[in-house]
Amino acid sequence: MQISFIDERLEDLYLKVLKNSRLSREDGIIIYETHDLIGLGRIANHVRKALHGNRAFYIYNEHLNYTNICKNRCRFCAYAKDKGQEGAYVFSIEEIEKRLMTHMDEPVKELHIVGGLNEDLKFDYYIDLLKTIRRIRPHATIKAFTCVEIDYLSTLAGLSLEETIKRLKEAGLAMMPGGGAEVLNKRIQEELFPRKIGHERWLEIVKAVHKAGIKTNATMLYGHIETLEERVDHLISLREVQDETGGFSAFIPLAFHSENTELSHLPPTTAVDDLKNVAAARLMLDNFEHIKAYWVMIGESLAQVALSFGADDLDGTIMEERITHTAGAKSAKGLTRNQMEDLILTAGFDPVERDSFYNPVNGLA
Repeated sequence: MQISFIDERLEDLYLKVLKNSRLSREDGIIIYETHDLIGLGRIANHVRKALHGNRAFYIYNEHLNYTNICKNRCRFCAYAKDKGQEGAYVFSIEEIEKRLMTHMDEPVKELHIVGGLNEDLKFDYYIDLLKTIRRIRPHATIKAFTCVEIDYLSTLAGLSLEETIKRLKEAGLAMMPGGGAEVLNKRIQEELFPRKIGHERWLEIVKAVHKAGIKTNATMLYGHIETLEERVDHLISLREVQDETGGFSAFIPLAFHSENTELSHLPPTTAVDDLKNVAAARLMLDNFEHIKAYWVMIGESLAQVALSFGADDLDGTIMEERITHTAGAKSAKGLTRNQMEDLILTAGFDPVERDSFYNPVNGLA
């Protein structure tokens, strides 16, 4: 396919893509620097179409955030509370069961479960949490806990990392969402989340999880204090892990929302930057099969556009999302199956409802 570019640097980048040559760090920086957004989008869409044709995926899923009490108190987080603070909460196992039962008429395929590091909860709570969900939703995939939570649970239980993962898997953990890395960079960790595990520990844990046969997603939180170079380095780090383990299922660029955080002076991300991050992911992460446009963070309309900039998945119906909306997200707090399919169809793509592992639920690929 012949493409003309406003930014001549994209010519060489496109030739590399056509030859299936891996893009370099310098190429990644060009992707973020270029003002030729349409040209960049056409390159990313070429890769997306080669992988997935006209298909765009989504899942019928439900979010469960079991507590917002967290000892880490990262500067970018609007969700976390201290114990006793107004708005702080923790769901008992009985409350979780009641919440799940209220949606039993919904054909949920996946439970997405993350929470704060609540020092009042014992390791048995997490095991009971998984077992309760598996009992109530035996046919849904339990996608739970970030690497940050896994590290905390290992310490809490006094178990090795491998034994902790094994115990959680036996209780029902089938997949992990991939958050907690933010940007894999020591400078950013020290500035924004000094109490949270660093990038080396995050990478160690995700490799151990993959070795245990548990697929994960990967994310990058962008739009705060990170440089373009640090974004590219993050993507390359993930690409190297995927070369080693093959355990990442999808990548999700996460647009930072600053409202109600210590970084509330920062402006929201722009549509141009959001689309560049999707395109950068599709082009730099050549060993990732799926790139998500997370409509909760960038809005439904821009997520539709992102399907032409490299994304092939809109995530899901996402009932009960709390974390991003606490930080000021203006998107809906959940969508129906019909709304998901309408978003995809009106963007010019063919909707495919999937399970957590990208198997079409209706048997049609």
